[in-house]
Amino acid sequence: MHNSGDDAVKKQFVILDRDGTVIVERNYLSDPEGVELLPGAAAGLRKMQALGLRLVLITNQSGVGRGLFKMEAVEAVHERMISFLADQGIRLDSIFVCPHRPDEGCRCRKPEPALAHLAADRLGFNSADSVVIGDKACDIRLGENIGASTILVRTGYGDEELAGGRCKPDFVVSDLIEAANLIEEWI
Repeated sequence: MHNSGDDAVKKQFVILDRDGTVIVERNYLSDPEGVELLPGAAAGLRKMQALGLRLVLITNQSGVGRGLFKMEAVEAVHERMISFLADQGIRLDSIFVCPHRPDEGCRCRKPEPALAHLAADRLGFNSADSVVIGDKACDIRLGENIGASTILVRTGYGDEELAGGRCKPDFVVSDLIEAANLIEEWI
């Protein structure tokens, strides 16, 4: 783990992936009707907030760059997700989106750190003092690139990524409930 348990007390922000971590993975989701919270997501996020953690979501949405849908569709998906989370008493502090294709070489597409640094600048935290949670190697590499602790959830592509040896997270958990329980042990 990048940070010892003593350092975990400083952790105030959790950087979350969207698809396969908070909501059900759907290939190039552009229809708000397809938004569905993953089992345990609301309970895990609610517990994180109860622990005093703030929540930031960073998502790659290359469907925009590929011309499959417009940014307005991403925003509509986010509005529905935010509504579902609000119904569960959960508030995201902010959402950051990379709309670029992987081949565009932008600095904002995970695992590149630009959006995590932007989130830290706008919300006033040190990105290295955060926890990054996601279901893909790019999420874990984002955490590594900013010096944060990393947690891979087995939801979404998590099991596949782990089995393929594509990443080496600090911790592996079943879902966001287990992630919240793990973080609670650090505090």
